[in-house]
Amino acid sequence: MPITKAEVEKIALLANLELTEAEKTDFSGQLVDIVEYIDQLNELDTTAVQPWSQRSAGTFDTSGSTRQDQVRPGLGQEQALAQSPDPEDGHFTVPRVIGG
Repeated sequence: MPITKAEVEKIALLANLELTEAEKTDFSGQLVDIVEYIDQLNELDTTAVQPWSQRSAGTFDTSGSTRQDQVRPGLGQEQALAQSPDPEDGHFTVPRVIGG
């Protein structure tokens, strides 16, 4: 299932990423590989596999470990960004951490 350059551009836009033409080409191929791998996983018969969760029943004493949710007002965008060193277009900006 090929993933077009337009689809990569749409994903990048939704993720607020600026991609070079080379990155668009690379990511297109990588996304195809991911989708193909997921298709392989979907072929497995998992009907006999029990659902799993990290919190195994009976393993931990969970009494008193939860509290009731309390609805509280949020900070709001302006107040949340007030202490940001470099807000841009209503978002936090952070240094790039992945080499390019």
